[in-house]
Amino acid sequence: MSKRILLAGLLGGIAMFLWSSLAHVALPLGETGVQEIPNEQPVLGAMQTTIGNRSGLYLFPGIGVGPDATRQQRNAAMQQYQEKLNNNPSGLLLYHPPGAQALTSRQLITEFLTELAESLLVIFLLAHTWLTSFGSRVWFVTLAGIMAAITTNVPYWNWYGFPTNYTISYMSVEIVGYIVVGIVAALMLRRSSAAVQSAA
Repeated sequence: MSKRILLAGLLGGIAMFLWSSLAHVALPLGETGVQEIPNEQPVLGAMQTTIGNRSGLYLFPGIGVGPDATRQQRNAAMQQYQEKLNNNPSGLLLYHPPGAQALTSRQLITEFLTELAESLLVIFLLAHTWLTSFGSRVWFVTLAGIMAAITTNVPYWNWYGFPTNYTISYMSVEIVGYIVVGIVAALMLRRSSAAVQSAA
């Protein structure tokens, strides 16, 4: 991997991180589709009493079988599951016991490293294409962003009922982030393309 690709990936990662921060802090995109529970204290107390210190992702209502259930037992329970859905609220609960912290340095560093990796990978792929124009390079990275955005967001919307406005908002944040990386990459790799064309 050349120094120019590494530099483009680093600058692209920084640009994506800055855009993501702007989208979540200064724009309403980071809060779209997320609501607070009305009269939440009784709900919080019930969760703490029932779940305790067991962090995890919980599906409710549950199928009603233990982790060691046989396939026959699970199949039998699934036949009754629709009735539980008809008579009970349903969804996913991401639960952490008391003591969680918001916006820690570890979270911010992890976010930046994630976006840096995304930027490096997509620019590495871009550098191995024959695309030379500014527009084609930005479009290539944008398409990669669209693929990344739909990979998890659409299945979560489809299978788990994530809100449509939440899904569109988060897909938009990711796609715009890739567009920003594409612009950085197109600018940074322009000179190397010119050198290749001159040599040819």
